[in-house]
Amino acid sequence: MSTTPEFGILALAALGLLLVASLIGELLQSRLSPEGEHPEVEAYMSRIHSWWGMALLLGLAGLFGRTGLIVLFALISFAALREFLSLTAKRRADHWALVTAFFVILPVQYVLVWMDWYGMYSIFVPVYAFLFLPIVSVLRGDTDRFLMRVAETQWGLMICVFAGSHIPALLALPIEGFEGRNLLLVIFLVLVVQLADVMSYVAGKVFGRRPLAAGLSPSRTREGFFVATLAGGVIGAGLSWMTPFGLAGSAALGLVVAALGLMGGLVLSAIKRDKGVRDWGHLMAGHGGFIDRLDGVVFAAPVFFHLVRYGWT
Repeated sequence: MSTTPEFGILALAALGLLLVASLIGELLQSRLSPEGEHPEVEAYMSRIHSWWGMALLLGLAGLFGRTGLIVLFALISFAALREFLSLTAKRRADHWALVTAFFVILPVQYVLVWMDWYGMYSIFVPVYAFLFLPIVSVLRGDTDRFLMRVAETQWGLMICVFAGSHIPALLALPIEGFEGRNLLLVIFLVLVVQLADVMSYVAGKVFGRRPLAAGLSPSRTREGFFVATLAGGVIGAGLSWMTPFGLAGSAALGLVVAALGLMGGLVLSAIKRDKGVRDWGHLMAGHGGFIDRLDGVVFAAPVFFHLVRYGWT
Protein backbone atom coordinates (compact mmCIF):
# COMPACT_ATOMS: atom_id res chain seq x y z
CA MET A 1 0.00 0.00 0.00
CA SER A 2 1.34 3.42 -0.88
CA THR A 3 0.24 6.91 0.07
CA THR A 4 -1.36 9.04 -2.64
CA PRO A 5 -1.80 12.76 -3.36
CA GLU A 6 -5.42 12.38 -2.21
CA PHE A 7 -4.22 11.02 1.13
CA GLY A 8 -1.91 14.00 1.61
CA ILE A 9 -4.67 16.47 0.80
CA LEU A 10 -7.07 14.73 3.17
CA ALA A 11 -4.46 14.62 5.93
CA LEU A 12 -3.82 18.37 5.73
CA ALA A 13 -7.51 19.19 5.49
CA ALA A 14 -8.35 16.90 8.42
CA LEU A 15 -5.58 18.37 10.55
CA GLY A 16 -6.81 21.91 9.89
CA LEU A 17 -10.44 21.04 10.62
CA LEU A 18 -9.53 19.16 13.80
CA LEU A 19 -7.45 22.06 15.09
CA VAL A 20 -10.30 24.51 14.46
CA ALA A 21 -12.89 22.16 15.98
CA SER A 22 -10.67 21.56 19.01
CA LEU A 23 -10.16 25.29 19.54
CA ILE A 24 -13.91 25.89 19.37
CA GLY A 25 -14.47 23.04 21.82
CA GLU A 26 -11.89 24.37 24.28
CA LEU A 27 -13.51 27.83 24.18
CA LEU A 28 -16.99 26.38 24.71
CA GLN A 29 -15.77 24.17 27.53
CA SER A 30 -13.96 26.98 29.34
CA ARG A 31 -17.00 29.27 29.16
CA LEU A 32 -19.99 26.94 29.42
CA SER A 33 -18.72 23.73 30.98
CA PRO A 34 -15.58 24.26 33.09
CA GLU A 35 -16.63 21.46 35.48
CA GLY A 36 -18.21 19.21 32.88
CA GLU A 37 -21.75 20.33 33.75
CA HIS A 38 -22.93 21.04 30.18
CA PRO A 39 -23.82 17.72 28.49
CA GLU A 40 -23.94 19.10 24.93
CA VAL A 41 -20.47 20.62 25.22
CA GLU A 42 -19.10 17.42 26.76
CA ALA A 43 -20.67 15.34 23.99
CA TYR A 44 -19.05 17.64 21.42
CA MET A 45 -15.64 17.28 23.07
CA SER A 46 -16.08 13.51 23.21
CA ARG A 47 -16.56 13.45 19.45
CA ILE A 48 -13.53 15.68 18.92
CA HIS A 49 -11.41 13.21 20.89
CA SER A 50 -12.84 10.40 18.75
CA TRP A 51 -11.83 12.23 15.59
CA TRP A 52 -8.28 12.80 16.83
CA GLY A 53 -8.03 9.09 17.57
CA MET A 54 -9.31 8.19 14.12
CA ALA A 55 -6.90 10.64 12.48
CA LEU A 56 -4.00 9.12 14.42
CA LEU A 57 -4.96 5.59 13.35
CA LEU A 58 -5.24 6.55 9.70
CA GLY A 59 -2.00 8.52 9.86
CA LEU A 60 -0.18 5.51 11.25
CA ALA A 61 -1.69 3.37 8.51
CA GLY A 62 -0.35 5.76 5.90
CA LEU A 63 3.13 5.56 7.43
CA PHE A 64 3.39 1.83 8.11
CA GLY A 65 1.23 0.39 5.34
CA ARG A 66 -1.08 -2.59 5.28
CA THR A 67 0.84 -4.77 7.75
CA GLY A 68 1.06 -1.89 10.21
CA LEU A 69 -2.67 -1.27 10.03
CA ILE A 70 -3.43 -4.98 10.54
CA VAL A 71 -1.18 -5.12 13.63
CA LEU A 72 -2.71 -1.89 14.92
CA PHE A 73 -6.27 -3.15 14.58
CA ALA A 74 -5.31 -6.49 16.12
CA LEU A 75 -4.15 -4.60 19.21
CA ILE A 76 -7.30 -2.47 19.18
CA SER A 77 -9.42 -5.62 18.91
CA PHE A 78 -7.57 -7.10 21.88
CA ALA A 79 -8.26 -3.99 23.98
CA ALA A 80 -11.89 -3.77 22.82
CA LEU A 81 -12.52 -7.47 23.51
CA ARG A 82 -11.09 -7.00 26.99
CA GLU A 83 -13.47 -4.06 27.55
CA PHE A 84 -16.44 -6.07 26.30
CA LEU A 85 -15.77 -9.23 28.29
CA SER A 86 -14.92 -7.35 31.48
CA LEU A 87 -18.63 -6.44 31.68
CA THR A 88 -19.91 -9.98 31.13
CA ALA A 89 -20.65 -12.85 33.51
CA LYS A 90 -17.79 -15.33 33.72
CA ARG A 91 -16.85 -18.28 35.93
CA ARG A 92 -13.70 -20.31 36.50
CA ALA A 93 -14.96 -22.80 33.91
CA ASP A 94 -14.58 -20.09 31.23
CA HIS A 95 -10.85 -19.62 31.80
CA TRP A 96 -9.63 -21.69 28.86
CA ALA A 97 -12.37 -20.39 26.57
CA LEU A 98 -11.18 -16.83 27.28
CA VAL A 99 -7.54 -17.78 26.76
CA THR A 100 -8.53 -19.33 23.43
CA ALA A 101 -10.51 -16.23 22.42
CA PHE A 102 -7.69 -13.78 23.18
CA PHE A 103 -4.60 -15.75 22.24
CA VAL A 104 -5.77 -18.11 19.50
CA ILE A 105 -8.91 -16.89 17.74
CA LEU A 106 -8.03 -13.19 17.67
CA PRO A 107 -4.48 -13.54 16.27
CA VAL A 108 -5.51 -16.26 13.81
CA GLN A 109 -8.28 -14.01 12.43
CA TYR A 110 -5.80 -11.20 11.78
CA VAL A 111 -3.18 -13.53 10.31
CA LEU A 112 -5.85 -14.75 7.89
CA VAL A 113 -6.61 -11.13 6.97
CA TRP A 114 -2.89 -10.49 6.47
CA MET A 115 -2.71 -13.58 4.21
CA ASP A 116 -5.76 -12.23 2.34
CA TRP A 117 -7.42 -15.65 2.72
CA TYR A 118 -10.96 -14.38 2.27
CA GLY A 119 -12.55 -17.82 2.17
CA MET A 120 -11.31 -18.51 5.70
CA TYR A 121 -11.35 -15.15 7.54
CA SER A 122 -14.94 -14.56 6.40
CA ILE A 123 -16.12 -17.70 8.25
CA PHE A 124 -13.46 -18.39 10.89
CA VAL A 125 -15.15 -16.55 13.78
CA PRO A 126 -18.87 -17.00 12.89
CA VAL A 127 -18.46 -20.72 12.12
CA TYR A 128 -15.37 -22.33 13.69
CA ALA A 129 -15.00 -20.13 16.77
CA PHE A 130 -18.78 -20.15 17.27
CA LEU A 131 -18.82 -23.95 17.44
CA PHE A 132 -15.49 -24.54 19.19
CA LEU A 133 -15.70 -22.15 22.16
CA PRO A 134 -18.82 -23.75 23.71
CA ILE A 135 -17.03 -27.12 23.54
CA VAL A 136 -14.09 -25.69 25.50
CA SER A 137 -16.47 -24.33 28.16
CA VAL A 138 -18.79 -27.32 28.44
CA LEU A 139 -15.94 -29.74 29.06
CA ARG A 140 -15.42 -28.03 32.43
CA GLY A 141 -18.86 -29.27 33.48
CA ASP A 142 -20.21 -25.96 34.81
CA THR A 143 -23.69 -25.33 33.36
CA ASP A 144 -24.66 -22.38 35.56
CA ARG A 145 -25.76 -19.57 33.17
CA PHE A 146 -23.98 -21.50 30.45
CA LEU A 147 -25.88 -20.05 27.48
CA MET A 148 -25.41 -16.46 28.68
CA ARG A 149 -21.69 -16.95 29.32
CA VAL A 150 -21.04 -18.52 25.93
CA ALA A 151 -23.25 -16.08 24.00
CA GLU A 152 -21.59 -13.02 25.53
CA THR A 153 -18.14 -14.29 24.57
CA GLN A 154 -19.32 -14.99 21.04
CA TRP A 155 -20.88 -11.54 20.77
CA GLY A 156 -17.60 -9.98 21.91
CA LEU A 157 -15.66 -11.89 19.27
CA MET A 158 -18.12 -10.96 16.53
CA ILE A 159 -18.09 -7.23 17.31
CA CYS A 160 -14.52 -6.65 18.47
CA VAL A 161 -12.61 -9.16 16.33
CA PHE A 162 -14.63 -10.33 13.33
CA ALA A 163 -16.26 -6.99 12.46
CA GLY A 164 -13.17 -4.98 13.35
CA SER A 165 -10.88 -7.09 11.16
CA HIS A 166 -12.87 -6.06 8.08
CA ILE A 167 -11.43 -2.54 8.33
CA PRO A 168 -7.82 -3.50 7.49
CA ALA A 169 -9.18 -6.18 5.13
CA LEU A 170 -10.32 -3.31 2.88
CA LEU A 171 -6.68 -2.66 2.01
CA ALA A 172 -6.34 -5.95 0.11
CA LEU A 173 -9.38 -5.60 -2.16
CA PRO A 174 -8.20 -5.83 -5.79
CA ILE A 175 -10.07 -2.96 -7.44
CA GLU A 176 -9.00 -2.37 -11.02
CA GLY A 177 -7.55 1.09 -11.54
CA PHE A 178 -7.52 1.77 -7.79
CA GLU A 179 -4.25 0.00 -6.90
CA GLY A 180 -2.29 1.52 -4.02
CA ARG A 181 -5.21 3.72 -2.92
CA ASN A 182 -7.26 1.34 -0.77
CA LEU A 183 -6.53 3.31 2.38
CA LEU A 184 -8.98 5.86 0.97
CA LEU A 185 -11.73 3.25 1.40
CA VAL A 186 -11.01 3.17 5.13
CA ILE A 187 -11.04 6.97 5.26
CA PHE A 188 -14.34 7.06 3.35
CA LEU A 189 -15.93 4.63 5.84
CA VAL A 190 -14.66 6.51 8.88
CA LEU A 191 -15.63 9.97 7.62
CA VAL A 192 -19.15 9.00 6.60
CA VAL A 193 -19.93 7.16 9.85
CA GLN A 194 -18.42 9.81 12.13
CA LEU A 195 -19.98 12.79 10.35
CA ALA A 196 -23.37 11.06 10.21
CA ASP A 197 -23.11 10.47 13.96
CA VAL A 198 -22.59 14.19 14.52
CA MET A 199 -25.49 15.04 12.21
CA SER A 200 -27.73 12.62 14.12
CA TYR A 201 -26.89 14.30 17.41
CA VAL A 202 -27.35 17.84 16.09
CA ALA A 203 -30.53 17.07 14.16
CA GLY A 204 -31.94 15.21 17.14
CA LYS A 205 -31.42 18.28 19.30
CA VAL A 206 -32.88 20.69 16.72
CA PHE A 207 -35.65 18.69 15.05
CA GLY A 208 -36.06 15.64 17.23
CA ARG A 209 -39.49 14.82 18.59
CA ARG A 210 -39.81 11.02 18.62
CA PRO A 211 -37.13 8.82 20.19
CA LEU A 212 -35.55 6.22 17.96
CA ALA A 213 -35.52 3.72 20.82
CA ALA A 214 -37.75 4.80 23.67
CA GLY A 215 -36.05 4.69 27.05
CA LEU A 216 -32.55 4.29 25.65
CA SER A 217 -31.16 7.57 24.35
CA PRO A 218 -33.28 10.75 24.28
CA SER A 219 -30.76 12.46 21.96
CA ARG A 220 -31.25 9.72 19.33
CA THR A 221 -34.49 10.48 17.53
CA ARG A 222 -36.24 9.23 14.41
CA GLU A 223 -35.90 12.66 12.86
CA GLY A 224 -32.18 12.75 13.67
CA PHE A 225 -31.70 9.28 12.20
CA PHE A 226 -33.50 10.25 8.99
CA VAL A 227 -31.51 13.48 8.57
CA ALA A 228 -28.21 11.79 9.41
CA THR A 229 -28.80 8.91 6.99
CA LEU A 230 -29.57 11.36 4.18
CA ALA A 231 -26.50 13.34 5.21
CA GLY A 232 -24.48 10.14 4.89
CA GLY A 233 -25.60 9.86 1.28
CA VAL A 234 -24.69 13.49 0.60
CA ILE A 235 -21.31 13.11 2.32
CA GLY A 236 -20.66 9.92 0.37
CA ALA A 237 -21.45 11.68 -2.89
CA GLY A 238 -19.18 14.57 -1.90
CA LEU A 239 -16.34 12.11 -1.29
CA SER A 240 -16.86 10.24 -4.56
CA TRP A 241 -13.66 11.78 -5.96
CA MET A 242 -11.61 9.62 -3.59
CA THR A 243 -13.39 6.33 -4.36
CA PRO A 244 -13.86 3.96 -7.30
CA PHE A 245 -17.64 3.95 -6.79
CA GLY A 246 -18.76 6.90 -8.90
CA LEU A 247 -21.24 9.52 -7.72
CA ALA A 248 -24.30 7.25 -7.41
CA GLY A 249 -22.37 4.37 -5.87
CA SER A 250 -20.70 6.63 -3.31
CA ALA A 251 -24.05 8.15 -2.34
CA ALA A 252 -25.65 4.71 -1.97
CA LEU A 253 -22.78 3.37 0.14
CA GLY A 254 -22.87 6.55 2.21
CA LEU A 255 -26.55 5.97 2.99
CA VAL A 256 -25.91 2.34 3.96
CA VAL A 257 -22.89 2.86 6.20
CA ALA A 258 -24.40 5.94 7.85
CA ALA A 259 -27.55 4.00 8.80
CA LEU A 260 -25.54 0.98 9.98
CA GLY A 261 -23.15 3.13 11.99
CA LEU A 262 -26.02 4.88 13.77
CA MET A 263 -27.78 1.60 14.51
CA GLY A 264 -24.52 0.04 15.68
CA GLY A 265 -24.04 2.81 18.20
CA LEU A 266 -27.60 2.27 19.39
CA VAL A 267 -27.15 -1.51 19.74
CA LEU A 268 -23.96 -1.16 21.75
CA SER A 269 -25.57 1.55 23.89
CA ALA A 270 -28.35 -0.92 24.68
CA ILE A 271 -25.75 -3.48 25.79
CA LYS A 272 -24.14 -0.87 28.06
CA ARG A 273 -27.55 0.00 29.50
CA ASP A 274 -28.21 -3.69 30.12
CA LYS A 275 -24.90 -3.94 31.99
CA GLY A 276 -25.55 -0.75 33.95
CA VAL A 277 -22.49 1.19 32.74
CA ARG A 278 -22.03 4.52 31.02
CA ASP A 279 -18.85 3.70 29.09
CA TRP A 280 -17.20 0.52 27.84
CA GLY A 281 -13.83 1.47 29.26
CA HIS A 282 -11.55 4.31 30.33
CA LEU A 283 -9.26 4.94 27.39
CA MET A 284 -9.42 8.66 28.25
CA ALA A 285 -10.94 10.06 31.41
CA GLY A 286 -14.55 10.98 30.67
CA HIS A 287 -14.45 9.78 27.08
CA GLY A 288 -14.98 6.03 27.31
CA GLY A 289 -13.01 3.19 25.80
CA PHE A 290 -12.09 1.79 22.42
CA ILE A 291 -15.60 0.47 21.72
CA ASP A 292 -17.14 3.85 22.57
CA ARG A 293 -14.90 5.48 19.99
CA LEU A 294 -15.25 2.90 17.20
CA ASP A 295 -18.71 1.36 17.68
CA GLY A 296 -20.41 2.72 14.55
CA VAL A 297 -17.40 2.21 12.28
CA VAL A 298 -16.88 -1.39 13.42
CA PHE A 299 -20.59 -2.22 13.09
CA ALA A 300 -20.72 -0.90 9.52
CA ALA A 301 -17.35 -2.30 8.37
CA PRO A 302 -18.32 -5.89 7.35
CA VAL A 303 -21.30 -4.78 5.25
CA PHE A 304 -19.27 -2.02 3.61
CA PHE A 305 -16.46 -4.50 2.90
CA HIS A 306 -18.75 -7.03 1.23
CA LEU A 307 -20.65 -4.44 -0.79
CA VAL A 308 -17.34 -3.12 -2.13
CA ARG A 309 -15.96 -6.61 -2.72
CA TYR A 310 -18.95 -7.86 -4.66
CA GLY A 311 -19.68 -4.59 -6.42
CA TRP A 312 -16.25 -3.32 -7.46
CA THR A 313 -13.66 -6.15 -7.45
